Formats: sequence, C-alpha cells, structure tokens
Amino acid sequence: MNKIKSLIIDDDPFIRDLLQDKLDQYLPEVEVLSMASSGTEGLEKIKTYQPDLIFLDVEMADMTGFEMLAKLTDINFQTIFITSYSHYAIKAIRFNAMDYLVKPIDLGELKAAINRYKSYVKNNDGSNKIKQVLHNLNTINSSEKILTLQTHDGELQMRLKNIVRIEGERNYSFIYLANQKKNLASKTLGDLEELLNDKGFFRCHKSHLVNSLHIQSYPNSISIVLSDGTSIPIARRKKEEFKDWWETYQNEM
Repeated sequence: MNKIKSLIIDDDPFIRDLLQDKLDQYLPEVEVLSMASSGTEGLEKIKTYQPDLIFLDVEMADMTGFEMLAKLTDINFQTIFITSYSHYAIKAIRFNAMDYLVKPIDLGELKAAINRYKSYVKNNDGSNKIKQVLHNLNTINSSEKILTLQTHDGELQMRLKNIVRIEGERNYSFIYLANQKKNLASKTLGDLEELLNDKGFFRCHKSHLVNSLHIQSYPNSISIVLSDGTSIPIARRKKEEFKDWWETYQNEM
C-alpha cells in the first residue's frame, strides 16, 4: 500500500509531537514528511513536499488555517483541521463537510479521520472541498454559500438559496429544493438548525426548518406558506419568536 504523504502544520510544539507520535505508532500508513510551526512555514513545506494530506491548525499566530489555504494557487491535497473547541471554527468546518480533530487529539478520532480520508480519496478530488471552503468564506451573501452534506447517494452540494425547507425525521432530514427535488441527508434537524440558524433559516416547528427567502406569506399565527405551495405549521411555543424573527428579516430587506 502506498504511504499517505502528510505534513503537520501547527504552532503548538506539543500538538505537533503528540500527533506525529500517534501516527508513527498506530497509523504507519501515514508518513509525516515534515512539520511546520506557522502558516508561512507551512506554505513553503507544501510547495517543497507536495503532500497528499495536511493536518492544519485553524488558529496560528501569523494567520489562520483558512487564510493559509487562500494563499495557495494549486491545491492537490486533502486537509484535516486541528482546532481547540472554537464554536465558530467547528461550525465553518462542519458546514463544508470537512474533517477536523479537537485538541488534545484523541486516538480513536484520529483513526476515524484517516479512515474517512481513505474512503473519500478513492472517489473524489479532495481539493474541491478546500476550494468550496474558500468560496464560502469569501461570500458575503449567505444565500450564495454552498452547503455540503452526506446522503445515501454520496455527497450533496447545495446553494442555500435553492433550499426551500427541511423536514426532520428521527436521525435523518429531507431537504426540499426549489427545483422540486427532495434529498435525504444523514443529519438530524437539530444538526442542520445549528449550521443554518444564522443564514436565514428558522425552525418554526420540531419537524420543520424554513428558508426565509422562500416564505411567500404568513397568513396567520399558526402557519407559513412557502414558494413551493407548502403550508408549514408554526409551533405554539414558537409563535412570538417567529413573529419577531420575521419582522426583523423584513426590516433588513
């Protein structure tokens, strides 16, 4: 089996050494070619070593991991981010279906991340994911951002403006698009609410998440009519919250 050529880019020497030790001891198929202690050094190491995979710290002293990636013109590798528990960073990573490890690095999570990497590269171009991350970070208009989710048919990418509503069913969610298509994602509605609640989506009911762009009318206090003609109920306990949210949205528009 070919070795997975990798780099570790992190400004914390303890994390660099810890990760290398775990890889050397438990995942010998991952070869650490070199390590870097800053984004600037990381850029040089990427050019020199042409890795298959980089372990990249989200927050470094000289730049963020996202800023480092934005400086590259050619991206021919996959990335596993390393982060302290930063809600913003993890939310951005999850929104783009990227992989990440939380410091201090757990061996089981590291093994799982490498297994996902192996599975992904068999059928995909990993650089596309990174380009999508950079697209989303540079896109001010939330409706133009691209959400990536895993479905039973593989990976699904959708511009937020094309999502009309999402309906939860236990551990899965049905995503209804403006083109009348429906996709099943292996995410709970709670997971999707967390990813989308600051991007114009509102959970009006335990089973429903709606996109503000597709609300056609709000005829009464108990339902919403969407652009696809669907009438979605508003839960009793959500009435006032939805009213305030909808008024704020309309005033901003």
